[in-house]
Amino acid sequence: MARTHTYDTVIIGSGLGGLVCGAVLSKEGQRVCILEKNEQIGGNLQTFKRDGKTFDTGVHYVGGLDKGQNLYKYFNYLGIVDRLHMERLDENGFDIVAFKDSERTYKLGMGYDRFKEILLSDFPFEEAAINKYCADMQKLSKSYPMYYVSAAEQYDSNELMSMGAEEYLTALTDNKKLRTVLAGNMFVYAGVAGKTPLYVHALIEDSYIESAYRFIDGGDQIAQQLSRVIKNNGGDILRKHEVATLVEEGGKVVYAEDAEGNRFSADNFISNIHPAQTMKLTDSKLIRGAYRSRLNGLENSVSVFAIYISLKEHSLLYDKSNFNYFAEPDAWVGGNYTEDTWPYMYAMYPAAMQADSKYADTISIMCFMRYDEVQTWADTHNTTLKKNERGETYTQFKKRKAEKLLDVVEEKFPDFRRHIESYYTATPLTFRDYIGSDDGTLYGIVKDHKDMARTYISPRTKIANLYLTGQNINIHGVLGVTVSAFLTCSMMIDKKTLIDKVNDANKN
Repeated sequence: MARTHTYDTVIIGSGLGGLVCGAVLSKEGQRVCILEKNEQIGGNLQTFKRDGKTFDTGVHYVGGLDKGQNLYKYFNYLGIVDRLHMERLDENGFDIVAFKDSERTYKLGMGYDRFKEILLSDFPFEEAAINKYCADMQKLSKSYPMYYVSAAEQYDSNELMSMGAEEYLTALTDNKKLRTVLAGNMFVYAGVAGKTPLYVHALIEDSYIESAYRFIDGGDQIAQQLSRVIKNNGGDILRKHEVATLVEEGGKVVYAEDAEGNRFSADNFISNIHPAQTMKLTDSKLIRGAYRSRLNGLENSVSVFAIYISLKEHSLLYDKSNFNYFAEPDAWVGGNYTEDTWPYMYAMYPAAMQADSKYADTISIMCFMRYDEVQTWADTHNTTLKKNERGETYTQFKKRKAEKLLDVVEEKFPDFRRHIESYYTATPLTFRDYIGSDDGTLYGIVKDHKDMARTYISPRTKIANLYLTGQNINIHGVLGVTVSAFLTCSMMIDKKTLIDKVNDANKN
C-alpha cells in the first residue's frame, strides 16, 4: 500500500554526492531521506565480489587524504576518516607511465618536491617547464576556497582558468613524452583534446601529488561510513525506491513519488542523478524547454571497458603503483580509436585485500570504450535486481575485447596470463545499468573550456527548492564530488558557517 513520508530534505540517488549531502545535512540537524533505485548504494563507489575477492567498479585511488589536506578535512568533519581502511601508494611513483616503443617507464612522485625531483631525473633539460607546471597547478588549486578548505587567499587565475589542458601542456614544452607523462593518469578524468579545461586537470593532479591512497578491500567503505553517519543522525536510506516523478506546485517541489506510488514530501530536494535525467522527472513549466534542450545536448565523457582479474594466490608481487600505458606519446586520443588501434591506452590498478601484503590479490585493467560499440545490445538491461542475459554474441564480444586487451598488456608484462585465476568483464552497458547514466559514462558531462557557460551546471535550478549535486556539478572524482556536495549544501546552510565548522573540526 502506497504511503506518504515527510522529511526536511529528500535526496534522489545514493552516489557519493547524495551521501555526502545527506551526511552534512543530517549532522546539521535535518531529517534526511535518500531514495536509491538499486539494491546497492554508492554509485561509482560500488564494489562486487568474485572468488571471495572484492573489486572496485570506479574508485581505485584517491588524493588529498594526508592529515590536514583537503579531502582529509572534509572526511574528518563528517566523522569517517578514522574508519577508512586504506594505504598510501608508493611515494616515489604512485602512477607509472609507459609507452609502447620504449622499455623505460616514468614515475609521478608524491609531494611537489619529490614530484619535481623525479621528473627532472627523467627530463633534465626541462627544469623550467616542470617548475612552471608545479607552480601553476598549485595556483589554480588554491583559487578554489571550497577545494582548499582553509585557503583564504585568492589567486587571479583568469588566464589559466580559461585555458584548455591540452593547449596548456602543448605551450609548456615541445617534449611530447613529458607532456604525456604530465597527463599520464588522465584516465581518471577522461580528458578530451581541445575541450578539457586546465582547472579540471589541475584540481585532480594536485590532489594526487599531495598524497595518493588506495582503499583496502574496496572503496564502498566510504558509502558505508557515510550511511552510518546519516542513520545515526536519524536519516533514512531507502533502497529499491526509484523516483518516478517530482511534483511541483507554487514554484516548489512538494513531493517525490516512487514507482510504487509512495510519496516523499520535504522542504528541499537534492538530485544526485544526471541533470538531464532529473529534468525528465518533472513537467514543471519553470524548467524551460531551452534549458532541457541544453542539458540533453551536452556531451557525456567516454565510457570504459574493464577486466577485473582474480590472481592466483602468491603469484604476482604487489606494487603500490598504478600503471598507465600509451601506444604513442599522446594522452589525448581518448575515445578517438579505431578497431585496429584499440586499446590505444589502458590503466592498470593492482590491489591487495590486506595491508602490507607482499602479493596482489586482484588487478583491474580499464580502457576507454565508446557506447556505440555496444549499441547492438542497448535495449537489454542486466542488474542483480533484474537479470537479463544479453546473449551469446555479447559474450563473444566481451571475450574478444578482453583477449585483445590482454595481448597488449603482455607486450609490457610477458606471460601475464599465467597469473590469472579468472577474470570478469564490464562494458559501457554494465556501467549504464549499475551507475545509472544513459551511456555508461563514468565521469559525467564533458567540460569545455571554450564554452564554459554551456557546460557549467549550477547546483541551483529554476525550481526554488530543487538542487543538483554529484560529478556533473563543479568536478568529478571523490574529492571533486565531495566539494560539489558541500557546495550544494551551502545553498541551504550559510557557506561561511559550514566551512568554519569543517575547519573547527580539524584544529587539533
